[in-house]
Amino acid sequence: MSFIIHLLIIGLIHFDIINIDASSNLLNNPIAAIYTPFSFILVYEVYLLIYYLPKSISTYVSKQYEIIALIIIRRLFKDLSDLTLSSNWFNIKNDLQFTYDLLASVLLFYLIYLFHIQRARVYGTIKISTKHSSRISKFITAKKWIATALVPILLILAIFSFFNWSISIFQPLQGNAISFKNINNIFFEQFFSILIIADVILLLFSFFHTDEFHKVIRNSGFTISTILIRISFSVDGIINNLLIVSAVLFGLSILFIHNKFEMRFTEEIQEINEVEE
Repeated sequence: MSFIIHLLIIGLIHFDIINIDASSNLLNNPIAAIYTPFSFILVYEVYLLIYYLPKSISTYVSKQYEIIALIIIRRLFKDLSDLTLSSNWFNIKNDLQFTYDLLASVLLFYLIYLFHIQRARVYGTIKISTKHSSRISKFITAKKWIATALVPILLILAIFSFFNWSISIFQPLQGNAISFKNINNIFFEQFFSILIIADVILLLFSFFHTDEFHKVIRNSGFTISTILIRISFSVDGIINNLLIVSAVLFGLSILFIHNKFEMRFTEEIQEINEVEE
């Protein structure tokens, strides 16, 4: 429905039935209409991120990576509507941005694939003690409380962002309005700022769950990865893409080394158990 509505608005503007002042082709080029339904897909991904938060930290982080990858894919549709097909491809800013986004999206897709492989690897054959089981239960409860708190916060943020964006369309001279230039950052810039706070709280609660060095480093690394994604919204061009790719690559590297620790500890425990037997 959002796709059809967007197409209808573009048609009404084309036939001068309505007049909306927009400096972007988002309301001029029919290709850009795909941008709107993609925004709803991203909203659903945000819901899945909150849903998976109490279940698994690594799944929660992978959802962050999927969201930022989809933001770049969505941006590609906007870039397509701004393309200038000429022999001076590498001298035109919009064409260069399209090239950066195209390469970044493929690279991110592969890195997220590798992250899912590492996330699925589970090591350890240690019997969980009653005390340790109690700590895990408390940590899961804490994650549920954080996820529950995120729901109204993100809902209010989404409504505020949409309202502010609407003002920028119908009252473009308003000083606090969001311009079409920064439309990709709407909601998600603030969203990742909130995720940083949530990640830090999770990191602090994780100390009550475990003080194992490799797990502390893993959780800290995931927080740094989220911060890098948030910083990427503050810059444009290739720096934006490099920060996003670096964030996912850093998170993947942290998880990979963490799994090496887990595998080694499991082997050591199995050796000890064999000697005792």
